[in-house]
Amino acid sequence: MNESTPTSRATMNEESYAHFRRLGTSGLLLPPISLGFWHNFGRERFEGGFEHDVRERPKADFSRQREIVHYAFDHGITHFDLANNYGPPAGSAEETFGEILRKDLAAHRDEILVTTKAGFRMWPGPYGDGGSRKYLLASLDQSLTRLGLDYVDIFYHHRQDDSTPLEESMGALAHAVKSGKALYAGISNYSPEKTREAATMLRTMGVPLLVNQASYSMLTRTSEESPSGHAEDSLLGVCERLGIGVVAFSPLSQGLLTNRYLTGIPEKSRAAQNVFLGEDVAKDPRYLEKVRALSRVADDRGQSLAQMALAWVLRKRVVTSAIVGASSVQQLRANIAAARTIVRAGESVPATHFSDEEISRIDAILADPVPED
Repeated sequence: MNESTPTSRATMNEESYAHFRRLGTSGLLLPPISLGFWHNFGRERFEGGFEHDVRERPKADFSRQREIVHYAFDHGITHFDLANNYGPPAGSAEETFGEILRKDLAAHRDEILVTTKAGFRMWPGPYGDGGSRKYLLASLDQSLTRLGLDYVDIFYHHRQDDSTPLEESMGALAHAVKSGKALYAGISNYSPEKTREAATMLRTMGVPLLVNQASYSMLTRTSEESPSGHAEDSLLGVCERLGIGVVAFSPLSQGLLTNRYLTGIPEKSRAAQNVFLGEDVAKDPRYLEKVRALSRVADDRGQSLAQMALAWVLRKRVVTSAIVGASSVQQLRANIAAARTIVRAGESVPATHFSDEEISRIDAILADPVPED
C-alpha cells in the first residue's frame, strides 16, 4: 500500500451485525473476534522480550499492518484493542493505529471502537506505572495524542495495583469518563474480589464498570477458578452476576493453540516464552501432547486448532469477544471463521456449539496435569 491506497470500503450490513454480542448488560455490542495490537503493530518487529526493552529490532512493515486493519474492518471487526505499552517500542502501536485511522478510517470513527489501557511501565520514575491518578490520567492524555483522538471508547486500568488504593484508581477511570476522554471504564487482570469492589466503587461514582479483560484460553483457565469452589465466585461468575462483560485476551495462549507447533515448540518461539504458562513450555513434552490431542478434536469438528480454541472461549455467554493478534491477512481470515458456522450432519450450526461428547473429550485432555516447578 502507499499514500494512494483507497480507504476501506466496509459497510456494516445485517449479516455482520448478526454475529455481534452484547457486552455485559450495556448497550454496547462487540464482534466475537476483535483485533489486538499487542505485538504485531509496533514501529519495529517483535522478536521476543518486552516492548520497553532497549534493543535494535528490524523495522515493521507498515503496509502489511495497514492491510490487516483494512481487512479486519472490511470483514466485520469493529473493535481495535490497544494499550499504552504495546509496540515495540512501547507506545508505537497506538501511533501505528492512529496513522491508519487518520489516513483511511477517519470517516468511520463512529463505526468503530478504539480501546486503550494503562498500568504497566511507560516512563522512568515513580509515576511511570501502576494505578495512581497521576499516572492513569497522564497516560490517557499521551495515548490520545498518539492515536490522534479526542476520546477512546473504553479506557482500562491494565492491571491490579495493590500499592495504590483501589478508590484512587477507580476515581481516575470515572474522571476519564466524566471529562469525555473515554466513553466507558474497564479493568484488566483483576481478581474476582477486586472486580467486585471496583464495580461497587465505580457505581457510587456514577460510572458503571463495563468490562473486565482477562486472560482466558483452554490452557489458561484461572478465570473459571474460585477460592470457594463455587462457580459464581470465579471471575467469570462474578462478571456474569454483576452484568460486567468479559473480553478474553490470549485465547490462543500466545500461538501455542495453533497448528504451527504440532511437531514441536522451538525454544526461541513466542509460544515457548509464554508469559501466561511459564517459560518452560518448550521443554515439557506434555504441552505438545495436549496440543496434538486437542488438534484431533478440532479435526473431527472440521476446524483448525486455533478456530476451535477461539470457539471454545466464546461458548461462554459471559465472554463477549476474543482478542486475536495477526501477522497476516490469511491468519486473521482463518480466525474470523471461528465465530461463524460449522457443518454437522449436513446442517450448519454455530461454530461455538460443542456437543457433550466434545466437551468431555476436551476436559479429559485438559485435566491431565502439567506440573509446575
